[in-house]
Amino acid sequence: ILVIIETISLFIQPMALAIRLTANITAGHLLIHLIGGATLALINISTTTALITFIILVLLNILEFSVALIQAYVFTLLVNIYLHDNTY
Repeated sequence: ILVIIETISLFIQPMALAIRLTANITAGHLLIHLIGGATLALINISTTTALITFIILVLLNILEFSVALIQAYVFTLLVNIYLHDNTY
């Protein structure tokens, strides 16, 4: 029974990693989409507020790019660790 549990564990680790990476990417894209839509809606109402939300959008894009680099590094590192631990 221990072999079955270890086999299931080996398959779940990469799937959990992929789900976490997908959730982080989706959350960032959704936030950028929502703030971009708010910026477009605010252009006709208040130019000053639209400019502020646009600046926030630019800063968020920079943050999203930084997070993407960190996520890529962590993903590569964890895949390497998983493969190294499970290679005999």
